[in-house]
Amino acid sequence: MKQRKKNWETPTDFIVNNVFPYFNKSYEYFDPCPLNSDFNGLEVEWGKQNFINPPYNQKDKEAFVKRAIEESKKGNICVCLLPVSTSTKLFHEHILPENPEIRFIKGRIKFKGINSKGELVSDKCGMHDSMLVIFGGKK
Repeated sequence: MKQRKKNWETPTDFIVNNVFPYFNKSYEYFDPCPLNSDFNGLEVEWGKQNFINPPYNQKDKEAFVKRAIEESKKGNICVCLLPVSTSTKLFHEHILPENPEIRFIKGRIKFKGINSKGELVSDKCGMHDSMLVIFGGKK
């Protein structure tokens, strides 16, 4: 079985059209999960506006969502791009009680990354449906 790569970049047009509307006019944001980062986004200071597309494994996804909730309680806005997993403990015990705005994305996002053949691709859909979960900010 080939090992799947876990570094997939969110398309810029998706961020511009779906994430920027939640940020102020500066369009500046912090990304604690950037592609090929050399830092741990859970161990650094976050900004006033944050876009979080965490690795989709359960441990990392849960840790970044919990941190986004903490940051929103400090007055920061956190826009999380997550796989649609509405039957999970994370969704029911952590996300829903915060009463965030949730937007389900129509269609599947075409992420950019290195496939299992070592090729850079940008036209392959993700394996999951996606949703934006917005903690903090205006509703």
